[in-house]
Amino acid sequence: MADLNRMAFRVVQESTEPEDQGDAAKKAHGRSGGLKGGKARASKLSAARRSEIAKKAAEARWATSRKPT
Repeated sequence: MADLNRMAFRVVQESTEPEDQGDAAKKAHGRSGGLKGGKARASKLSAARRSEIAKKAAEARWATSRKPT
């Protein structure tokens, strides 16, 4: 009887453990690619297009901070 209880306990423990630790490696790899992506995209854009994007972003920031109260 004790062996059956131990086996049941082990089965429950194994089935409720968090995901494997490989996820951390996948996240780190994805983050490193994301950090490179912005610089790579900016280097491919013309100065005029980068300026357009920056102006649009600035307008969006100011639009949210100047909402009437």
